[in-house]
Amino acid sequence: MVIVLGLGFTGGRLARRLLGRGVPVCAPVRGVERFGDLAAAGAQVSELTLDDPAGMRLPANAAVVVTIPPLAEPGNTQLHELISAIAPRRVVYISSTGVYGDQAEVDAGTAPSPADDRGRLRLAEERWISSGPWTSLILRAAAIYGPGRGVHASIRQGKAPRGIGSGVTSRIHVDDLAAIADAGIFSGLQGAWPVADDMPCSTNDIVRWCLERLRPGTPEMESSPTMAGRKVDGRRIRELLRVELKYPSWQSGIAASLAEEEKFV
Repeated sequence: MVIVLGLGFTGGRLARRLLGRGVPVCAPVRGVERFGDLAAAGAQVSELTLDDPAGMRLPANAAVVVTIPPLAEPGNTQLHELISAIAPRRVVYISSTGVYGDQAEVDAGTAPSPADDRGRLRLAEERWISSGPWTSLILRAAAIYGPGRGVHASIRQGKAPRGIGSGVTSRIHVDDLAAIADAGIFSGLQGAWPVADDMPCSTNDIVRWCLERLRPGTPEMESSPTMAGRKVDGRRIRELLRVELKYPSWQSGIAASLAEEEKFV
């Protein structure tokens, strides 16, 4: 049994992947009616009540995947109480490369050095999870994109993407992140690891590529020359978990995302 806390963009894709492999999934959520498709796919969806964690009666000794970012108090303390009440055997936490702060190049040996409150809160959450009586794995994900989310989605909507500029940045397709999380759940690997694809680039490069295909003839969007980037080497955890990326480049990932979006237009 895998309990997914945070059935959003990444959690939802992970839940579908697990269900497709026959792994039972339990997901406490806010607003059960919003997740009818996952319930129909076999997920055990129940109402999340952080103010009464013991009363939720979630399966004990399960693996827990947490995709929820740090919450405002008392929500974060309540989330910790819920995780503790579950008494999981293992916790996998989807964190962010934001814990590396202003460091321009990152790999598996790079120590975290958050430069803002968001990064510091993420790191504090990592440390809480790592200090528990369960085994744990921290996935520090680069910018997550996929169907309906990312630079291409902004371009389709005629909007300037967030973080547009010439700084080189790493990304990861949501399905590849889900595959790494899936493998991590059933492994004994511990520690905190950066996760990214093999082709870091500037948002400007992606914008040009998307404009040529989605909005030909559109003038280039104004960029911020001061926008910094973060180049992330995510190879080590993939080697340890023996996971190969389905989308090693943003070109292949965006092309697949666009194709999936077209199915639902």
